[in-house]
Amino acid sequence: MEHSDFMTHNNGRQRKAAGVAFSSESMTDRVEMSSPDPELEEEAEGLIRGSDSEDRRHMVRPAGVRGELGNVLLLLFLYVLQGIPLGLAGSIPLILQSKNVSYKDQAFFSFVFWPFSLKLLWAPLVDALYFSRFGRRKSWLVPTQYLLGLFMLYLSVTVNSLLQSEGGPKVVTLTAVFFMLAFLAATQDIAVDGWALTMLSRENVGYASTCNSVGQTAGYFLGNVLFLALESADFCNKYLRTEPQDTGIVTLSDFLFFWGIVFLVSTTLVAIMKKENEQGKGKKRVQEETQGVMATYKLLFNIIKMPTVFTFCALLLTAKMGFSAADAVTGLKLVEAGVPKEQLALLAVPMVPLQILLPVIISKYTAGPRPLDVFYKAFPFRLLIGLGYALLVWLTPSLKQDGGFPVYYYGIVLISYALHQVTLYSMYVACMAFHAKVSDPLIGGTYMTLLNTVTNLGGNWPSTLALWMVDPLTSKECQGAAGQSCGSPEEAGLCVKEGGACVTTLDGYYVESVVCVVIGLAWWVWLGKKMRRLQEQSPAAWRCRSNH
Repeated sequence: MEHSDFMTHNNGRQRKAAGVAFSSESMTDRVEMSSPDPELEEEAEGLIRGSDSEDRRHMVRPAGVRGELGNVLLLLFLYVLQGIPLGLAGSIPLILQSKNVSYKDQAFFSFVFWPFSLKLLWAPLVDALYFSRFGRRKSWLVPTQYLLGLFMLYLSVTVNSLLQSEGGPKVVTLTAVFFMLAFLAATQDIAVDGWALTMLSRENVGYASTCNSVGQTAGYFLGNVLFLALESADFCNKYLRTEPQDTGIVTLSDFLFFWGIVFLVSTTLVAIMKKENEQGKGKKRVQEETQGVMATYKLLFNIIKMPTVFTFCALLLTAKMGFSAADAVTGLKLVEAGVPKEQLALLAVPMVPLQILLPVIISKYTAGPRPLDVFYKAFPFRLLIGLGYALLVWLTPSLKQDGGFPVYYYGIVLISYALHQVTLYSMYVACMAFHAKVSDPLIGGTYMTLLNTVTNLGGNWPSTLALWMVDPLTSKECQGAAGQSCGSPEEAGLCVKEGGACVTTLDGYYVESVVCVVIGLAWWVWLGKKMRRLQEQSPAAWRCRSNH
């Protein structure tokens, strides 16, 4: 789901966004904290609808979830594992920001959050290529989780040198390694989603989306919020220790090593002990869709070619431009202003109940024939909250005290974040409801996945661009050294050498915040109405004719 926040960058299944943001689009972005996954539910329902009536007549009385508790717990555990690397990837921008890397480097690292938005490109391969004797899903799950474990062990040895090298953090290498982690986690997600449909019986298959939502959110929380808290010397000294020390209770290396071992051990146990094709007594399994690789890609192309879908996708790809500065840059600016990164991460905790309740409440208003009306109405409020974030960043340095920030400051941040979540979830739930409404029931799973992918990508590219543009839009001048400037790192170094200091005269973040709101309002006035009118199209306009 969409998930971008300044506290955590939840980039799970649908999750978002690039960079650490002030919203919750990421894990999806993301970090999903996420609501039940409509993509999985739609796929399951489509498969159930497709099964023959003979099966329905002879179905055994449902045994309830207790009979399959082991399978439910295994799914939950697999989704937790998936959230761990995503949470760790979400914590790295905050760590980099505390080491004063450039926003261009942050933009480069934000590509780490793209694989979950692009997994549709290789999902057909994961579905179609496998060793039938080993198992359709285990053929991908086991190798990807072994690779995840090995990457984590490799990182546990090298991550300190990558973050603390003489010339500053090695952002390119960090990006490459964490991109691979995210790519493997996305591939594991495809395999687990598919396995969930056959691991659980028909009457319990709805629990799959709950396992996804709860498991991935829990994994992200462990890899991000818990890690940042335990890694912080200040937090540990204040709340967990009697005698202060210079480091936290765990280091990034320790954390990576521990989870690398967990991945390797648990994957070995799943490979040996869990049979993929076993049938429970008296339980009907959901029949799996089987479609060739080329047939799936052709189907996706046919869906995108439809005029209504093409227009809708173009609108989805541009809708979030107005929110990109607020979502992607705000959290990093707060860290730059001195707000402890672990405190920002911990502020996500009281948001969890809100993030669970919001989709339930909002879905009552999006259940009718015009769900995008809610999307349209929430849009300008989310833009205004973005301006509020800019004001909050501007005020932050003046509110800092000797012992840190006062309690009321964190209260303001929390209220800002909560208001943002209301607008974000209103737009997200409305979008998902519309996806479910227009998806051709004959190909519901593929159709929904395509629309969700485009939605996520529409959050990723503006966030990466917003991070990239902060430095070029920032103006600095050299004070205290005549004839020197601060236009580049080299010039800034000369300014300091001559006894001067580079002072920011105009922060690119504020320029971006205003520009984004102007772009967002223009989109809302002209294209927002076009999006609303798509609701008036007949159901036939959304049907893929090649399937009828």
